[in-house]
Amino acid sequence: MAGTDRRREMTTGGPAIILVEPQLGENIGMAARAMLNCGLVDLALVRPRDVWPNAKAVAMASGATIVLDQVRLFDDTASAVADLHKVYATTARPRDLTKRVITPRQAGQEMRQA
Repeated sequence: MAGTDRRREMTTGGPAIILVEPQLGENIGMAARAMLNCGLVDLALVRPRDVWPNAKAVAMASGATIVLDQVRLFDDTASAVADLHKVYATTARPRDLTKRVITPRQAGQEMRQA
């Protein structure tokens, strides 16, 4: 059977996904679709470039409108993470920071333990 199993219980209470300055509505929609495939529904956006709500995000979400309907908008990253207890960050770009680096699997294990 292909597609999302809509009988699956959604995960509430975390983890939250926060996109900082996403540039395209399509990327937000694809993130929402991936989240729903994993049973996640808590999406926050920090200063999205394109207008929100965004029709292209809805089209790319391919049925994950439950995620998009609950999107929380923030003016800055500090506000977006203010109510969270633990935060993990990812980037595709090299950074000149000295931070602890772990794999997504390790992060998942730590989140489950917390």
